[in-house]
Amino acid sequence: MRDLRTGFGYLLKGQRWVARHGKQYGFGLIPGLITLVLYAAALVGLALWGEDFVAWSTPFADDWSSPWQGLFRGFLTAVLFALGLLLSVITFTAATLLIGQPFYENLSEKVDRDVSPDGTAPESGLPLWRELWISGRDSLRIVLRAAVWGVLLFALGFVPVAGQTVVPVIGVVVTGFFLTEELTAVALQRRRVELRDRLALLRSRKALVWGFGTPLAAAFLVPFVAVFLMPGAVAGATLMARDLRGEETEEETAATAPDGESVSR
Repeated sequence: MRDLRTGFGYLLKGQRWVARHGKQYGFGLIPGLITLVLYAAALVGLALWGEDFVAWSTPFADDWSSPWQGLFRGFLTAVLFALGLLLSVITFTAATLLIGQPFYENLSEKVDRDVSPDGTAPESGLPLWRELWISGRDSLRIVLRAAVWGVLLFALGFVPVAGQTVVPVIGVVVTGFFLTEELTAVALQRRRVELRDRLALLRSRKALVWGFGTPLAAAFLVPFVAVFLMPGAVAGATLMARDLRGEETEEETAATAPDGESVSR
């Protein structure tokens, strides 16, 4: 329970941090807005031409009598759009982080410097193109894993009762885990932590991850909310990454210092 509260606390701390740093918040909105426009255009296209695509891909149903042809293709069109919507939720963070790598890298570094006892932030020492390559490669791996889970949960959604009650809850929890991995990756990649080690870190503190990622995943289901929460989510994930790595913050150092002793940067 303590880790659940701590994880949720990091989510709130991240939002408070960007609220105090308006310039960083404004820059952090740009990648989310770009991604939102791209995804909205894709979903609108799917809504407009999804029915035509289903008709083209099911020629065997051309000779079916009414109403079976309409019901069958209407069902497939709804499934196609629902699957597209699910994948957009799962991949939105990865796409936003990839598009906004320089923005979020800068934001994460500023959070590190702000809370670090010595005012410094870890640096990867890699050129930007190399960081983008690693970020894209690792994001693709995570998206593929998330997509497998998404398809599985989507299929389980047709199970009576459980599909409408238990499965959606599991879906939000699973999505929260992958969201947290993507967000903490911004800070952990600067520390040269590989994907396998990042996943091991997160699995060692599952309650912490769920406390951070589950409410964030639930919030991301609301249209447009993801765009406005992303900067704070990156800031909160940076604070959580420090916790996972056992790095103290200035606040913690001050709290453990002897009475009357000041802690200076």
